[in-house]
Amino acid sequence: SLLGGIRAGAQIISYELSASLAILVIIIFSGTLQISEIIESQREGWWIWRGHLPAIIAFIMFIIAGTAETNRTPFDLPEAEAELTAGYHTEYSGIRFAMFFLSEFLFMFLVCAIAAVLFLGGWLPFYIGGFDTFNSVMSWIPPVVWFFGKTGLLIFVLMWFRWTFPRLRIDQLMRLEWKVLMPIGLLNLLLASIVALSGLYIFSA
Repeated sequence: SLLGGIRAGAQIISYELSASLAILVIIIFSGTLQISEIIESQREGWWIWRGHLPAIIAFIMFIIAGTAETNRTPFDLPEAEAELTAGYHTEYSGIRFAMFFLSEFLFMFLVCAIAAVLFLGGWLPFYIGGFDTFNSVMSWIPPVVWFFGKTGLLIFVLMWFRWTFPRLRIDQLMRLEWKVLMPIGLLNLLLASIVALSGLYIFSA
């Protein structure tokens, strides 16, 4: 349990930095911290398309960091069954144990919902410029369906990770953050600033 708690603390503190750098890219593009305004800024196109390469890199970084934040495979080192026998979960049973697992799935939904809001337009429909008939059909789909559909798709991606990738070692997990994601995130933030100042992301969808 002690080893699991130490791993959880180190992992959460580390990957929060990469997630924050990814969010800052969208804040630079939208020019606001308010969620509703970030969504409204994507009326002409979702940031994952309009933001060019910086937004795509930020999206990938956010998904990786979000997976690590939720302790999902391949980043489930704090509760590695083969090594720590569920880690800090061994201290709990019954309803407390169930609440830990419920919070993990709730956290996964929250991370995917934030990703949908920042990168995929939140509750806004998918439009293609010049295809008026297609766009009118998309407008008939209720916003709540769009939001939960995008969130559900991202949840499927996180579950796909669990079915596909093997668990990392703790040194590999720390190396991925501090030697790979962190430098890429800083360079991507600089690139996003250049794109925003040049106005390259401003165009109609």
